[in-house]
Amino acid sequence: MKKQEIQASVKDERLVKMRRNQMIKGAVNLFKQKGFHRTTTREIAKAAGFSIGTLYEYIRTKEDVLYLVCDSIYDQVRERLQKDLDRHHGTLECLKLGIAHYFKIVDEMQDEVLVMYQEAKSLTKDALPYVLRKEMEMVAMFEQLLTLCVENGELKLSEKQLKLIAHNIFVHGQMWGFRRWALQKMYTLDEYIDLQTELLFAGIHCHSRTQG
Repeated sequence: MKKQEIQASVKDERLVKMRRNQMIKGAVNLFKQKGFHRTTTREIAKAAGFSIGTLYEYIRTKEDVLYLVCDSIYDQVRERLQKDLDRHHGTLECLKLGIAHYFKIVDEMQDEVLVMYQEAKSLTKDALPYVLRKEMEMVAMFEQLLTLCVENGELKLSEKQLKLIAHNIFVHGQMWGFRRWALQKMYTLDEYIDLQTELLFAGIHCHSRTQG
């Protein structure tokens, strides 16, 4: 899916990326504390370390920042899963690595993930579908990993089962973000990843044996 185009008057792409990353960090902290509507663009500029005039060289509206947050999460997931697809084509090891990388991204970007879902209600009728489609594209990445495993004979799944498992993986990653305050009292991140992966594979293999 094509990214939401956010206009910038600055032509240096490296500088645009750097400034927008600064904006995301500053805005996410403010959105967590005050919410989207109560946060001003002037406050975002100050938190990012530059003037309001500079801010408007890189975005047009406050809502553009939420698009940037959404894209930054998606880009991280896509980049890491693509490496797994390239290195371990259609193997269970590839699937395990993909799950681990996704869960770690959720851990690293917990604030961004929480803000994205917390502020979804603040998005316009055009922006919300964009965010939801981005989420479905991330689910589709896991569908691709699972499909390759099926085609390679590593797993035996129907199309409906495959799609549901892809959603399960996605939601279990989010659960670490939303419930980390409770889960980290019992598990380290690596323990959580190992246990969730173990349970997922146990369910898949159990189903395969009954179908066989």
